Amino acid sequence: MVTSTEELPHIDEHTTTIRVDDPGPVWSALGDVLGRSRVPGLGRSRIPTTGYGARLLRVHPGTRSGDPLLAGSTLPGFTVIRAEPGKELALAGHHRFSSYALIFRLIAGEHRTTLSAETRAEFPGVSGRVYRGLVIGTHGHVLVVRALLRATRRRAERR
Repeated sequence: MVTSTEELPHIDEHTTTIRVDDPGPVWSALGDVLGRSRVPGLGRSRIPTTGYGARLLRVHPGTRSGDPLLAGSTLPGFTVIRAEPGKELALAGHHRFSSYALIFRLIAGEHRTTLSAETRAEFPGVSGRVYRGLVIGTHGHVLVVRALLRATRRRAERR
């Protein structure tokens, strides 16, 4: 299990600017979006770590518990390993082909908050390289992360 996000190689980072100068509503919106089982903005698509996909990949953790904005809570495929309200939320997990982390950072600015999502992951062995090609190489990962950021932005701007 990953306990430090820094031990994993950097994959990518995506950012959105939210027209809210207080990061509090953005933090709450991020929790709301992560608490869903469907990827907002991708139609009927499910987060790949739920249902049949979770069983096939053998994600750990496999269940949801607690508040997604509190350290120690879990989402299918992720454990909240760091939660600094209004600043940073770090999720980590692993499955049969990869160990990974998703780190959300909030930076307050004048009349805006910047929300970024950094992905770190390792894909050991031949199966890991194939899986990386399927998830990272096809840009499926990018679509999911950008959809999470868009959904968080929309929700925060409506508050």
